[in-house]
Amino acid sequence: MLAGPVAAQERVFDASVAEACLESVGVSGAFEDCVGQAAERCMDETDGGQTTAGMSQCLQAEAQWWDTVLNATYGELLAFSKEADAANGVEVPSQETALRDMQRAWIGYRDAKCGFERSQWGRGSGAGPAVAACLMEETAQQARVLKSALPE
Repeated sequence: MLAGPVAAQERVFDASVAEACLESVGVSGAFEDCVGQAAERCMDETDGGQTTAGMSQCLQAEAQWWDTVLNATYGELLAFSKEADAANGVEVPSQETALRDMQRAWIGYRDAKCGFERSQWGRGSGAGPAVAACLMEETAQQARVLKSALPE
């Protein structure tokens, strides 16, 4: 008798771990300590979370959460930049244009950096978690950059 398909592991990802950490440290505090906490808990609490696939899934889940934070923050900063541009007039460089240019350049940098991370693994199975961790860390850091640019 052939074995049936293996049931998919239920991933246990809880973004509130990162949210609580961020609330306690703020943008200017020990922000780096918050990055990866939710993924670590996910790996610890998910059956198979310490496997290559499990690690990748948990790291990707946190990377996606940071991407949501980044996009929301970018939207807020873009709205602020448009207002600032309207108030400043045409004599000064456009904040909106500068913000868009910065974000586009960052995306290229992130992709190149994480591509380099991938290249270091050759054919190794650790490439998946390494790239997911890179995307998570870079996205979190950019979210911090954008959050710190928001007016208080």
